[in-house]
Amino acid sequence: MSVTRLNRLALSGVMLSLAALASGCSSIDRLSQIGEKPKLTEIENPTTQPGYKPVQMPMPKPEQASYNANSLWRNGSRAFFKDQRAARVGDLLTVTVNITDKANIANETQRSRTSKEDSGITDFIGAQTITQPNKILPGRLLTTDSTSSSDGKGSVNRQEALQTNVAAVVTQVLPNGNLVVEGKQEIRVNFEIRELIVAGIVRPEDIQSDNTIDSTKIAQARIAYGGRGQITDVQQPRYGQQVMDVLLPF
Repeated sequence: MSVTRLNRLALSGVMLSLAALASGCSSIDRLSQIGEKPKLTEIENPTTQPGYKPVQMPMPKPEQASYNANSLWRNGSRAFFKDQRAARVGDLLTVTVNITDKANIANETQRSRTSKEDSGITDFIGAQTITQPNKILPGRLLTTDSTSSSDGKGSVNRQEALQTNVAAVVTQVLPNGNLVVEGKQEIRVNFEIRELIVAGIVRPEDIQSDNTIDSTKIAQARIAYGGRGQITDVQQPRYGQQVMDVLLPF
């Protein structure tokens, strides 16, 4: 048995062991929650979560505010009167998530090829003087035939719609005044929790007077909608099956 094969078997054994350990811990947690409703996660500061990184974007040069004599207006101001829309870190605004996506794609590719090679020697110097020349010099030295064909078809028919609202908090104000927002919403219905996560960058000018903004106006938008609970657990394949799907080469 080659060293490469031994390494692969060892890696497979380690992966199976880790999967079994993870499955065991998960099973213990699930057994302790039998008959209990899924717990909602605690409200946390998004900036202290693992993996959180402040957003860095190209910024214009800072504009120095200047005041004119006998005037209430100053250069760089966004509005003459102050409003209640989100503008500072910690402020809240409502994100209107309105996603309607539809795609219908179909394609087909056909390919075929036929080839034939036939070469031989019918007569050679002195071949006719040899007794039974066909046994020594056969008439056909090389004869090959090959035929190949392929027919590939593919289609996509997808239709998605999501309409909901979620409150987001301003986690950062960029030097040009744009706001980095992030919001998370959890709804528990019986033994299933639905999660909605929204994050991205918004312009204060795009925030409407009622302190709402449409999700289509969020730059670098990250929107996730999913769930966890008994229904989601039944829809997921078991850990062993997921490991085998990754390791098996066929």
